[in-house]
Amino acid sequence: MNKEQIKLYAVTDRYWLNGRTLEEVVEEAILGGVTMVQLREKNITKDELLRRAISIKKITDKYNIPLIINDNVEVAIACNADGVHLGQNDMSPIEARKLLGKNKIIGVSARTVEQAITAEKNGANYLGSGAVFGTNTKKDAEKISFDTLKSICQSVSIPVVAIGGINNINVTKLKGSGISGIAVVSLLFSSNNVRKVTQDLCKLLEEVIE
Repeated sequence: MNKEQIKLYAVTDRYWLNGRTLEEVVEEAILGGVTMVQLREKNITKDELLRRAISIKKITDKYNIPLIINDNVEVAIACNADGVHLGQNDMSPIEARKLLGKNKIIGVSARTVEQAITAEKNGANYLGSGAVFGTNTKKDAEKISFDTLKSICQSVSIPVVAIGGINNINVTKLKGSGISGIAVVSLLFSSNNVRKVTQDLCKLLEEVIE
């Protein structure tokens, strides 16, 4: 996969929409500079997830931005998404690859060097690592240290995306870690000016990602 695609990765969360539609916020985020979108919506039926995926994909296709589906390989196939993101307790990347084919993107969450090495060996295209800071969007997410994040980046040849509580104030603390990108949730989806916040974050990323 193209490393530039994961520079600024938006992860959806309809909890923060405050009357707006998911489609509106996703489009504003893309116009602000988001390079990849992951549809991660909890507590909805598979049919509703598929409906939302099809709707969001119309927007990501319009701007030639990859759409990743969280956890659900079946929905990813049904909407012809660009790939999936898998947690440690989800389907293995090996099985997902068999179902998705060789050209789809597979991301895997990795909190340790061991998990990172295994994920790469099993065919992951990129890793998501965190939580690098405290986060309100995933209550069970334990923090990982800067040193662990750096070690994960050094242990694999695939890109690593940092996630967890990242905002315009703390993002520069990730400089020197070796990450290829960041994933953000509440910063974008709770903002009253999504495009402006995304643009500001893009500028800051220039000094973080080497």
